[in-house]
Amino acid sequence: MLNADLAFPADFDGWRQAARAAYSNRVSPEDIAFTVAGEGGSLFAEPLPPHDPNGPQPSVPKAFVDLAHRLICHLDADRFVFAYRLLCRLQSEKQLLAIASDKDVIRAMEMEKAVRRDAHKMKAFVRFREVETPDSGKHYIAWFEPFHHIVERTAPFFARRFTGMVWTILTPERTAHWDGAELSFLPGASRDMRPAGDDMEDLWLTYYASIFNPARLKVKAMTAEMPKKYWANMPETVLVKSMIAGAEAAHRRMIETVPTLPGLRHEKMSERREAEMARETAEEPMLGLDGPDADGTGRAGIRETGSNAPDTIEAARRAATDCRACPLWEPATQTVFGKGPDDAPVIFVGEQPGDQEDIAGEPFIGPAGKVFDEALLAAGVDRSQAYVTNAVKHFKFTPRGKRRIHAKPNVGEIRACRWWLDLERDLIKPKLIVALGASAAQAVLGKSVTIRDTRSRLIDLTAETRLLVTVHPSYILRLPDKAAQERERGAFQADMALVLRTVPELALAG
Repeated sequence: MLNADLAFPADFDGWRQAARAAYSNRVSPEDIAFTVAGEGGSLFAEPLPPHDPNGPQPSVPKAFVDLAHRLICHLDADRFVFAYRLLCRLQSEKQLLAIASDKDVIRAMEMEKAVRRDAHKMKAFVRFREVETPDSGKHYIAWFEPFHHIVERTAPFFARRFTGMVWTILTPERTAHWDGAELSFLPGASRDMRPAGDDMEDLWLTYYASIFNPARLKVKAMTAEMPKKYWANMPETVLVKSMIAGAEAAHRRMIETVPTLPGLRHEKMSERREAEMARETAEEPMLGLDGPDADGTGRAGIRETGSNAPDTIEAARRAATDCRACPLWEPATQTVFGKGPDDAPVIFVGEQPGDQEDIAGEPFIGPAGKVFDEALLAAGVDRSQAYVTNAVKHFKFTPRGKRRIHAKPNVGEIRACRWWLDLERDLIKPKLIVALGASAAQAVLGKSVTIRDTRSRLIDLTAETRLLVTVHPSYILRLPDKAAQERERGAFQADMALVLRTVPELALAG
């Protein structure tokens, strides 16, 4: 038995030199062994003779070179001899690798696939953590436990991806180190040498939790793709158990709040309303609502054609059903006008109707409306005594399959609808206007303002009317974690309590 010494477990260059020497000396695969430095060898093995330039020289296709690179990374102790056997067979069987039914080819493909998969796991599951160094430089260290001998083959990927970092990947067998200019390999490390965490870990966990989609969770597929072997090295896995446990409830909440396209019944109702409005318009001239904003007053799209502006809220509501002041009317189901007493002491102004409001024709009845109602109830405010409306009266959305995704109205659309809001203010004459969000505040004031600078302050609009700016309830629903939501719910309820102190007649009876 002849023996070839290799420097480390995935020493491809050492194997190739030994294989060429063995073949030039006509050594059969049954008569050769490969020994990795430090692992010891057979006491009765003889050293492999040097390469014989006068002996036969092997030639192989490029596909075999790529395959052999991966074969020698496999955990199989017989991998070097097996690769040499394939090399010998290729000298007389030139098309060997194309024979899918050959037992050696089948085995080679399975080994190659396992190595490729392990390299993919390393790229996906390595997590660097920042550690302090004596010179106060930044050094990033990761711990990983591969199945196969893939460190030398996979480490260049990290050198290309994180060229500007100084990093080290510790594994039980080999350690890869990049100093910013050169990649080197050192002896293996122990598990207790891995770093415990860093300052960015909490931020990463918050982000990871926020992108979790319970509707796409498949536990078996997840554990197959991310075996528990790697969990101890990945900070986000501390969240996995709780996310799996709450996935069903979270999925149910998503389904309950999924917006849907209007049904056939709503389309027929819209057609019927349009036909009725056409008949009324033919009988009695009304507001023509299709002109441009000519004077810049915010009364865009309004042109009087034979009658005065509506003098009651109910008349304004009927007139608004035929509004064509901006393009939003066309894809929407209907105009969603304000609702509440025509002498209400407070007007709550939101941004625009949502999916459920667009279908039902009433403001603030969807998920954000529930948050709004809860805050009013907690503050002791009677919603039935308030007038609730929106800065924009049509639902602006982006279609995505069968869903309609909310889209923020632009300045032109807010300006086009401001005439209706001004009309509601003139007819109701409230003591207080509450702007829910920046778009609503812009519609009321006629200019852009920030919530941060104006929130929770009473602003005098006229001698009779004041303005209070706060967040829109949908903002609370978009916050990533429950703690932040609870803090913002408390602040929103405090704003509603300020509403009640300003307008005491809104108090709930009893």
